[in-house]
Amino acid sequence: MSVLKAVESTFTNAAIISSITSTIFIILLGFFLRRRGTFGENFGKVLTKVALTVAIPALAFNSFMQPMDGDAFKQGMGVLVWGIVIYILLIFITPFMYQRYVKGQREVLAILTTFGSTTFFGIPIVGAVYGAKGVMYSSIFNIGYRIFLYSYAYIKMSGLKMEAKNIKKMFANPIVIATFLGLFFWLAQHLVPQVTVHAAINGVQTTGMTTVAFYRIDQTALWLYKPLTYLANLSSPLAWLAIGVTLGSISFADAAKDKTPWYYALNKVILVPLLNLVILWLLDITGILPLSFVAVATVVVMMATPTASVASAYAISFDREAVLSSNASFISTICAVVMMPVWIAILQVVSGLGVFH
Repeated sequence: MSVLKAVESTFTNAAIISSITSTIFIILLGFFLRRRGTFGENFGKVLTKVALTVAIPALAFNSFMQPMDGDAFKQGMGVLVWGIVIYILLIFITPFMYQRYVKGQREVLAILTTFGSTTFFGIPIVGAVYGAKGVMYSSIFNIGYRIFLYSYAYIKMSGLKMEAKNIKKMFANPIVIATFLGLFFWLAQHLVPQVTVHAAINGVQTTGMTTVAFYRIDQTALWLYKPLTYLANLSSPLAWLAIGVTLGSISFADAAKDKTPWYYALNKVILVPLLNLVILWLLDITGILPLSFVAVATVVVMMATPTASVASAYAISFDREAVLSSNASFISTICAVVMMPVWIAILQVVSGLGVFH
């Protein structure tokens, strides 16, 4: 397929366009309602808490309620490996992007560049565009992210040794629990007792029969799966509204005065995802780590996210360039909102060209 044909196919795809416009419109709605005063100062934090403790864990768990074949297992493990390797690479690469800055600023900017808002910003977009399989891959990819975010980033930003409370925070997180539980269920589904039930498609029971693991609630317990689905469906609108509310709470003029957050945003939402796309393409054509288009697209979207809230919180808590970190978070969020539709379009063009299988 030619580039022009691939571009045409992308921008005539109603599903892709509607996913992009949904993201933008709901973020703008949150921004408008905050500016108007309909949403209060702390409303964005409330939305964020609901999304992170209820909606996104339900989304992560439900994404694993699907069959596992050899290819799906291979793709999932490939994403897991890359999710660990890329953070090791970024830990070494990102400091070189900020060589002209003093040591303290260089360290903080490098960490903020390495760790993006993959859970809160990335997963809802991946779910909207690439469906349950994309969410599953993003949940697996986030395993490496959380390992390094709660260990390396904490130690580097605090200047202290790893504390037990941080390890507890890492594993007691509802999203982490839902991810590991879902991953275990997905991997073990052929090793547990099987039951034969009427097959269900998108939560609707059919007359056909299927044999699945007894805990595949999408087939065996629709009464439990459907409530989780409703909660999971809240993740995207809640996250996008909260992003809009956050943007509406901060003075753009104050944050935009400094050139450093703009340079950081360029690295975070353009160079880092581009680096991932190029390396994954090289690994694919050499046969070292062949990943499907959905897996690659999921990784790129996850890496094109703005500053991770946890990384920003570290900077504020330990007084490590707190103002710079806050401005970088704000500017990178605006840039990510603008660039995300561009990245989705680029990825669809790449798909149309058949670069990844």
